[in-house]
Amino acid sequence: MRNPWFALEEPRDEAGVRLFCLPYAGGAAAAYRTWRELAPGHVRVHPLELPGRGARWGETPVNRMPLMTELLADALAEHLERPYALFGHSMGGLIAFELARTLRARGLPQPAHLFVSGSAAPDLPRTRKPIHAAPDADVLEELRFLGGTPAELLDDPGLMELVLPALRADFALLETYRYQPQPPLTVPLTVFGGESDPLVASDQLHRWLRQSDAGPRLVVLPGEHFFLHSSVADVLGTIADALAAVGPEALPPASQGVV
Repeated sequence: MRNPWFALEEPRDEAGVRLFCLPYAGGAAAAYRTWRELAPGHVRVHPLELPGRGARWGETPVNRMPLMTELLADALAEHLERPYALFGHSMGGLIAFELARTLRARGLPQPAHLFVSGSAAPDLPRTRKPIHAAPDADVLEELRFLGGTPAELLDDPGLMELVLPALRADFALLETYRYQPQPPLTVPLTVFGGESDPLVASDQLHRWLRQSDAGPRLVVLPGEHFFLHSSVADVLGTIADALAAVGPEALPPASQGVV
């Protein structure tokens, strides 16, 4: 049976590092549709499709972080026998971080690298007002502020009626998230930020660096919140460089969990 979490194809016996990519709020696996062609041969891009998006349109969206990461861990567990990395932008970055901690708690192999993009550090309080249960007009206003949603979609009431359940689930996942202190991850961490991002300030990015004790670093690129599209060559170049030294023998060790 086909694994629905993989938007394109399920990982096979392939050379290179598997890069599992998680979308931003309101996004889908299609956000990474060009990455497979743009990435070098040693990076195998696998966009992940969350429930309620793309081919999973008819499924109920997930609106709580613990359930999301448990479901993702179930879906990926049999594909961690080779070196892999996690990438997520905005909401996806927070999911990727918590997924790495869930995999650690299960004693499964850790990623060779964690890439977090356009996301405030997880231990910082959320500053924007909750909107997951707000009137539709307030949700639309927030989407216009955030950018990233095509104007033709925002201006089409019929289409918005279809996508609002998934959008509300994304906002609920973010707005109900509660950070739980744990030891830092033992995997390399690269944090991407946009130099003109109005949503995530520099100090909110720097605070991520305490979440890894394996050489965390911050990379700031030109662009606003959705710089992963405008600066895609720089994002992929940084990822490719970070994963260039990861060979097939570098299978990430299984964790003993958190005590």
